[in-house]
Amino acid sequence: MHDPVDLAGRLVALDTRGGGERVAADLLADLLDDGGFAVRVTEPEPGRANLVARRGAGPPTTLTGHLDTVPADPAGWSFDPHAGDVVDGRLRGRGSTDMKGGVAAITVAALRSGPDAGLQLVFTFGEETGGDGARTLTDLEPSPLLLVAEPTSNRVLHGHKGVLWLRLSAAGVSAHGSRPELGRNALVALARAATRLHDHDGWPVSPTHGPATCNPGVLRSGTQPNLVPDHAELELDLRLVPGFDADAARAVVAGLAGDTGGAGHLRTDTMIDLPAIGTDPADPRAAPAARELGHRGGAAEFATYFTDASVLARRLGTGGRDCAVLVCGPGDPELAHVTDETCSAANIAACTDALVRACAAAPG
Repeated sequence: MHDPVDLAGRLVALDTRGGGERVAADLLADLLDDGGFAVRVTEPEPGRANLVARRGAGPPTTLTGHLDTVPADPAGWSFDPHAGDVVDGRLRGRGSTDMKGGVAAITVAALRSGPDAGLQLVFTFGEETGGDGARTLTDLEPSPLLLVAEPTSNRVLHGHKGVLWLRLSAAGVSAHGSRPELGRNALVALARAATRLHDHDGWPVSPTHGPATCNPGVLRSGTQPNLVPDHAELELDLRLVPGFDADAARAVVAGLAGDTGGAGHLRTDTMIDLPAIGTDPADPRAAPAARELGHRGGAAEFATYFTDASVLARRLGTGGRDCAVLVCGPGDPELAHVTDETCSAANIAACTDALVRACAAAPG
């Protein structure tokens, strides 16, 4: 039988930092084809691929993971970001935690599951930039349950926050740097807006998903010091919770950023808008699988990050109802996107075993 840790290492050795996912899709396609799955690989953009694999009859349980990773600059790492080896019980390299360990666990669990188990595997490109690959998938089979192997240290989560990325653009008036009073400084205006948004303590708190948050992440402006910048852009990462959707978030941002200190017109553009995901622990579509994954009852937990479930849950649902969602994967969420990323090899093996049990228990 295939070893999930070995497969995860082979995936980590492939460079899919912000692109080039086709090589990983082809590796998995060969394994799944040999395992009796009907496999479809699509490449909407050169080198960027989704993989969908189907086996068994009846409404399938869908398992999903993404093939891309965030960038990794080797200069800052103490080992090769594409090492893919195991040292002191930990798989090393970019994507080991987020989320090639999870992708390997899904693949090997599917190969170990009985041939009659109804399964649909969905591996995507561009999840890290807002579900780009998932958005191109239009012909998935409806599914009662979606299992997402994002990093949770094998804890069972019942969903996650939503996300809204906004770009604020301010227009000012240029002037000589020695006569700033003759211009309107767009950079300063948006820097003040960024500070107000960062310091705001009135973001709503969900009893299930926790607090909504706002991170001013990018500020662009100016060409050289002796010019008053007449244009500036501020990019925001807002995490949304039930009861606080994208429209509500935009209204708060407009109120806090609207006073641009005379910088002129402020424009707001939406970069990403994905809803929060939540499944009731008592939902019969999810509860049996959650127990096999290790959920022992009690209050549901939710991730702070977003996943492709924000795109896929609606597309996999039926009758206007989203499918149920569980998030459980071997990676350590505290190590996602960090320098010297690693993942517990034991967690990858344990997650694989748990996914086999969960697939057997899921409604078909």
